[in-house]
Amino acid sequence: MNAVDVAIVGLGPSGVVAAGLLGQAGLQVYACDKLPGVYEIPRAISLDHEIMRVFQQLGVVDAIQPHCEPFTPSEYYGVDGRLIRRMTMLPPPYPLGYTPSIVFTQPEVERALRERLARMPNVRTEAGAEAVDIRQDADGVTLQVRGAGGATHTVRAKYLIACDGGSSFVRTALDLPLEDLDFDEPWLVVDVLVNERGLAKLPRVSMQYCEPERPCTLVIGPKNHRRWEISLNPGEDPNEAATPQRTWAFLERWLTPADGTLWRQASYRFHALVAAQWRKDRVFLAGDAAHMQPPFLGQGMCQGIRDAANLSWKLAAVLRGEVRGAAAEALLESYGTERKAHVRELTSRIKGVGAVICERDLARARARDVKLLADAGGVVKDTPRQDILPRLEEGFLAAGATSGRGTLFPQPRLAASGALMDHAMGGGWRLVVGPDGEVPADVPQGVTVVALRRTPEAEGVVARWLERHGCRAALVRPDHYVYGTAGSAGDVAKLLADWRQRWLQAEAVPA
Repeated sequence: MNAVDVAIVGLGPSGVVAAGLLGQAGLQVYACDKLPGVYEIPRAISLDHEIMRVFQQLGVVDAIQPHCEPFTPSEYYGVDGRLIRRMTMLPPPYPLGYTPSIVFTQPEVERALRERLARMPNVRTEAGAEAVDIRQDADGVTLQVRGAGGATHTVRAKYLIACDGGSSFVRTALDLPLEDLDFDEPWLVVDVLVNERGLAKLPRVSMQYCEPERPCTLVIGPKNHRRWEISLNPGEDPNEAATPQRTWAFLERWLTPADGTLWRQASYRFHALVAAQWRKDRVFLAGDAAHMQPPFLGQGMCQGIRDAANLSWKLAAVLRGEVRGAAAEALLESYGTERKAHVRELTSRIKGVGAVICERDLARARARDVKLLADAGGVVKDTPRQDILPRLEEGFLAAGATSGRGTLFPQPRLAASGALMDHAMGGGWRLVVGPDGEVPADVPQGVTVVALRRTPEAEGVVARWLERHGCRAALVRPDHYVYGTAGSAGDVAKLLADWRQRWLQAEAVPA
């Protein structure tokens, strides 16, 4: 029997990132996937800067960037082909050091992530291997795996993460239900590798066709990759829609078969689902095993990687003995609290975007167009994509809802070296003190001080963030979310005392 710290079922993006982060933390990790290798068809097509920062943390961002391009502007067209909205990128300097919205080629990115795992001697992966049984006791999890040759073997782990997709074996075996967030629609997703003749016919920006008769989306992917998401009408057969002949009929508005090659065409029912319970004893759900959402803001894969980043540092802290007893239990429990609320709120916002795109009633669609144009003063202007990500409201956060608490902390470029802050200062817990703040004398062990007075930033992204939130310092978690903020030296002392009590809860001495 193989014994490890953490076993992971599923090596899609969520599983491979979790394995990489846990392996990087020095833990013994086993991860299996029932496929023989990387899935060669792109499912996700968009990332954001938060995910690139995770890739930076894993040391793979340089290998991944060649397969990424900035997301183009998106133009929304309503009834009668009227332009009703144009969304563009926020201008630099970028708050996290990367283009905020990105398109990418999924198979190549997953390959780079798996190559990172292959360089970690403490991470063992097994392809073509399927989980067939799971049992728990007070000390760990016993996983039965059927290997590529048909023989079964046992893996014993202290904890297990289920990253095995929407039809998760682990979630089903543990009887963990999904909550329905009231979205269920049939769509056809088409990926085309377009030739030069075809590219000359297509828009140079991504498009949202908010047309009541058939809402659809065109995304400009990397290089010559173009994706269409096409709503299916009542009575249309999803299986027939996904045949090459019918798919090309859907695309005839833009292309003919002489203009490119079908890479993928598949019918899906877009759902909005979230696990009612994200943890059962020593087993955690992550990625599509824990949630599914409509694709309108391209957040599906991002959500799964956020799960992995949130859970990995907490498991590592517990398994390395940095936090113990009741504090350890509270830290692990905070994973489901934080991620479930975040997923539910973001899914609500995604559904709101979908409601704009997918209005089927002609009169209401015309009213939508009128309102959007009126809101823009009658002239469509470039509107930067707003940060649609919600903050963390509950979980492992400081007491008191100060401004900035639960948000992502920016990553400045340092003036002296030009390096991004995480490259220069590392991860882990960080107390970031702005140019006007004072470094406290008593900083707990395990917290790194980043004093921007001594190490100035080059672009002012942190200074603006601190000013916006009315604070002089922020205590930042290993996943880059803000534990809490402080506006004065006294507030910093209170913030660090709060952290000590939460982190060392089991050993805390009453005041």
